[in-house]
Formats: sequence, C-alpha cells, structure tokens
Amino acid sequence: MTKLLVGILKGLVVGGALGYGAYALGNAAHFYNPWLTFGVIGAVIGLVVGRPIWSLIKDKDQTNWIAVIKAAFGFGIGCGLYALVAKVWSPSAWVIAGFGDVFSHPASVGGAIGAVYGGFVELDDAIGDPPKQKTLPAKKG
Repeated sequence: MTKLLVGILKGLVVGGALGYGAYALGNAAHFYNPWLTFGVIGAVIGLVVGRPIWSLIKDKDQTNWIAVIKAAFGFGIGCGLYALVAKVWSPSAWVIAGFGDVFSHPASVGGAIGAVYGGFVELDDAIGDPPKQKTLPAKKG
C-alpha cells in the first residue's frame, strides 16, 4: 500500500512539473503539442518511478531494457490517457468555481496522468520481488 502511495506521489510531482514546464514553454515559444507533452510525461514516469534507470544501470543482475520498455509503454499510456480525458471525458464539463476548467491545464492533466501511471509502475515493480537479505560482515577474531 505504501509503494502505491509513493508511486502516485512521485508521478503526481513529476507529471505536474513536466506539464507546467510544457505550458510555460508553450507560452514562451508559441509551440504546444499535448500529445507529445503527455507522451513524454508517461515516458519519463516510466524511467524514474519504480526501479529508476540509474538503479538498473548500477545493478549488474538487471538489464537496462526494463527501463526502456517502461518508457516506451509509458509514452503510449500518456497519449492514451490524454485521449480519454480530451475526447471521451470532455473536461469542459468539469468547471470548478474559482479555478475554471482544471482538466484542460497541462500541469493538472500531466499530474493526473503521472499519478495513474506512476502508481501502476511502482506497484508493478514491488510485486514479485523477494526481499533482499542483508549479509552481516564477518566477525574478526
């Protein structure tokens, strides 16, 4: 349960930050593509949530392809979840008083996509792994 909450929190923070960064870049450069933005959010979540890529690189018993597959799958998940929000769910119906249309802002949608996929990845990485046993140092004597 704690792994799930940690994954949701990591995904929420990273997805919201990347979504806001894309929004700010879109305002500065006048270029914003939501499909690319939320696909990249899913890919980055796949790289850093669960077993992050730097821990897979350091561990000689694991392969680096796990992170690449999670990132590629995350790109598709990010685009798919955005399609559900934008085309099926119609966020314009969810206007919150004082805030406006919350689910059309890239930071909130990016945070929501990151939280969903981050929770899934963290839970997936936690299931099935036996706990590592720590070995005690040999006694001198």
